[in-house]
Amino acid sequence: MLLYLSEMTTIGKIESIINNRELSKENIAFLLGLQKPYQHILHEYAGKINDEVKGNKVHFRGLIEFSNICTKDCYYCGIRKSNHNTHRYTLLHEEILNAADFAFRNGYGSVVLQSGERSDRFFVEQIDSLLQDIKKISGGKLGITLSVGEQTEETYQRWYSSGAHRYLLRIESSSCRLFERIHPQNALHMYDTRLECLQMLKRTGYQTGTGVMIGLPHQTLDDLASDILFFQLQDVDMIGMGPYIEHRDTPLFAEREHLWLLQQRFDTALNMIAVLRIVMPDINIAAATALQAIDPMGREKALLCGANIIMPNITPTENRKNYLLYRNKPNVDEGAEDTIAGLLKRIQHIGKEVAFDEWGDSQHYFNKVNNRGSSSAI
Repeated sequence: MLLYLSEMTTIGKIESIINNRELSKENIAFLLGLQKPYQHILHEYAGKINDEVKGNKVHFRGLIEFSNICTKDCYYCGIRKSNHNTHRYTLLHEEILNAADFAFRNGYGSVVLQSGERSDRFFVEQIDSLLQDIKKISGGKLGITLSVGEQTEETYQRWYSSGAHRYLLRIESSSCRLFERIHPQNALHMYDTRLECLQMLKRTGYQTGTGVMIGLPHQTLDDLASDILFFQLQDVDMIGMGPYIEHRDTPLFAEREHLWLLQQRFDTALNMIAVLRIVMPDINIAAATALQAIDPMGREKALLCGANIIMPNITPTENRKNYLLYRNKPNVDEGAEDTIAGLLKRIQHIGKEVAFDEWGDSQHYFNKVNNRGSSSAI
């Protein structure tokens, strides 16, 4: 009887929080910590909100990991500058265009250009040229997201003018304490710089995205609840976040005894997606590939609890194994055709529909633009 009353109390609290939108930091932390069988209530509610606001569609972003050369030394990352066990590569200009053309011909709607962080003149000009050529080969029809790190505002503006319209710059943790634990303490890895770059991106006009890792050493549910509130405060348009998975050739691997179990990281990541969908109903949320590294159906489960974006990897197969941010990255031996065939089957299996030939832009971004226009008119 007592067990039954306890279950009813927990269910009642969940329903009260989500129905009344009482999403304080304390309540968000409570929701993030939900486990089976209670988390299905949260996931089902977030899934309904997603269907009401975003519809049943899933939008693709063809992911092109065009270089693993990086100037940063982040303690968690497998392609950090000081990892000498990684074979470095940069795709040729034509190889990148071929991948973008594959995405265009197969109706992906958009691509993501992702690489290690650089800001030298050659790199800036390379990206600029790629943006213009991708627009040419697709007749302007292929949407472009960049995820290439911290740059100057002038560079952000240059790339925006050349055709990029979305930019993902993950904060990794909104806690300055945690941010400093997972980065070297020098001028190249500054928390305040990351925050300022996010502001630059918004000023430039990008649909601006960020995200965090879930399950870092010494991270708490309160930290993750603060991340949710940070996303809301920053008024971002899209989120890419997933479970932290350790890489043997990184300094953070030494702290693996402080990690949550993989299943807990996975479950909490799904809870993060669900809570974020409730807090910010009209943003884009990606189903991270790292989820699939833990559960073969991880990304599809994310789609059912609030995510609406998937990024199929279309990097040439021979290079995928060298872009390992974490261990056990899935699909490194697949070709782009195999990747898409498997994804389509799994997405259809869960009752979702792939929106081909659509950019799938963030409604949140355009709601903000329209609101500003209305205010200025008044």
